[in-house]
Parts: sequence; C-alpha cells; structure tokens
Amino acid sequence: MENTKEQSVEHFLELIKKSRRGKFKVYIGMSAGVGKTYRMLQEAQTLLRNGIDVKIGYIETHNRKETHALLHGLPVIPRRKLFYKGKELEEMDLKAVISLRPEVVIVDELAHTNIEGSSNEKRWQDVLEILNAGINVISAVNIQHIESLNEEVERITGATINERVPDKVLQLADEVVNIDLTADELIERLKEGKIYDEKKIPTALSNFFQVERILQLRELALREVAHQVERKIDIEVPKTIKLRPELFLACISTNDASAKIIIRKTARLSSYYRSKWYLLYVQTQRESSDKINLAAQRHLINNMKLATQLGGEVLKVKSDNVARTIWETAEKYDITTICIGKPRFKFYQLIMKTAVFTQLLNKMSKTDIDLVILS
Repeated sequence: MENTKEQSVEHFLELIKKSRRGKFKVYIGMSAGVGKTYRMLQEAQTLLRNGIDVKIGYIETHNRKETHALLHGLPVIPRRKLFYKGKELEEMDLKAVISLRPEVVIVDELAHTNIEGSSNEKRWQDVLEILNAGINVISAVNIQHIESLNEEVERITGATINERVPDKVLQLADEVVNIDLTADELIERLKEGKIYDEKKIPTALSNFFQVERILQLRELALREVAHQVERKIDIEVPKTIKLRPELFLACISTNDASAKIIIRKTARLSSYYRSKWYLLYVQTQRESSDKINLAAQRHLINNMKLATQLGGEVLKVKSDNVARTIWETAEKYDITTICIGKPRFKFYQLIMKTAVFTQLLNKMSKTDIDLVILS
C-alpha cells in the first residue's frame, strides 16, 4: 500500500514537472546550407520585436554573410572557454543559460558532441536540462543525425555519421518544422559560396551534394516531419475532431472481371489521395477452396497479386456474414471509403433484395464512412 502511495506521488510530481517544462521547437533540414540557422535567427528577431526575452545560447553561422547579419541586435550569452589538447575551444555556457532564465533561447546544432569535461556529453542533453528548467528552446538538426535513420543515411551518402540524436528527443518537441529546398536550389547555394568556403565546393559537389543523394535525403526529411506531425495529432487531438487520412477498402469476390476493375480503380483513388488501401476478400463456405473451380481460384490468386503490385495490403477473412466482416474490417483499419463493384442488376433490386448490402447500408447510414460503387 505504501509503495502505491509513493508511486502516486511520483506520478503527480512528474505531471507537475511536465507542465513546467519549456516548449521545444526543432527545425529539421536535409543537409547543411538549407537555411535552418537563418530561419532560427529570423524567428529570434521577430520574437525580440514582440517584446519576448530571447537570447542566443549557441549559434553557428559558418561565416555566412546573410546569416551573420541577422545576429545584429540579438543578445548573445557569452560562450564558455576551455582548453582541450592545447587549444582554446568554446562551448555553450549551460549554467549561464539556466541562471539568466530567458523566455526563449536559441541553441544551434542539436547533435553536437561537447568537449570532454563538459557536464553533458551531448548538446541535446544540455537542451533537455534547459527545458526542464522551464526555458523555451528553439534548435536545429540535420536529418542525417537522427538515430533511427542513421543506417539509411549512411547508405545514401556513403559517409559515417558519428554525431546522432535519439528519436526520443524529437518526440519531446512541441513543434517540428522542415526547412525545404529543391536539389537545384541547394546546389546553386553551394556554387555561390553560401554554404562552404570556395576551396571545399568541388569536393562537396562530387560527394555529398549530388542530385540523387539530395533527393533521397529530402524525402527522408519530409517523411520524418510528417511522421512527427502525425504522432502529435494522434496524441493530442481528440478522436472526435481529428481529420482522418483517406483509407480505402476494396471488396472483391471470385468474380474475376469485377475484381480487376475494383482493384485498379481503388489503387488509382488511393494514388490520387496519396493514401493507403486494403483489399478484402471474404471467403464464405460456398467459396471455400474445395467448392470453387481451379480457374476461379487461379483468378483470385492473380487478383491478390495484382493488388499487392499496385500497393494494396491483402486481407482474406473466412466468414459467412459478408456485410458484418466488411464493416468490422472498416472499423478495425479506420477506413474512410469502402469500394465495391457495380451490381449486375438494377440498383433498387440490390437494395431491396440483397441482405448483404441492406445490412451494410444500414450500418453506414450511422457513420461518416463513404460507399463507392465502381463501374
């Protein structure tokens, strides 16, 4: 009983800490030079003009003229100087940030590894301390530094990425924003000397900054931000008001010609909406493998293969209650649209005489699931 009380108190304290935690915004980019630091400084200038106490905890402009100009007028917390292997180096002064307690602090290069002897090994750990102190943080990271994408990025770029940020850090973010450029725009910025020193440009163009690589990294960045937004919606938006993504359910029987039409048209619809789709075949006792001819079985298998080739996920369910199975499947997979074939006789006869569709339509009249009859 005592243990239960202690756990309850700890849980309550955890809730209090969470409510006091600072807000966390992360800018993600597909590579260096897309403009993450530039955007952070633009935001800092806007916050300052609006009377918000914003300070620069750590920024790396890489001597880019346009980016450096945006530092003008922004209060900068002096960096901590320390000697390492005979050299004087600089790090963000974590203690000073927490002591000064600005409303918002800008902390660049989230994946950075701190100099040996620092209180934390990684900058993202510094950021967590700042957030726990109730200070809001705006930070930035490149897609190649996200832990779960590490192998994929190394395969794309052929380079080993040693500095990584755990996915859980991004999951703590209240807002994740993608800074996007086309491959041509990024390469143009590189050629204009806006990313690296002129001497490094030829090497960068022949290695990292190749169109195919940039396109793949861009896709990763867009996908990651979309994933974080979906996560946030799932966690924070009540189901009653949540905008559901389109999800299609194509329902087929052993009727080969009808099945092909349903599969192809559903695949086209899902492609248009950029959404996922499922193929459902409800196998009744009348259509069990020992009761239908080999040709029908072969057509059914081929149609399932066709659905897979067109990006559908095949579901095969044994049941004699076709309507209920379609309905239960639609509910289980959060389907927005059920696609069926055109009836082979007058529609009113179908409604009046076919129990499957009467039951299905009765169910659907009470929900917002659409029924599409494909011809």
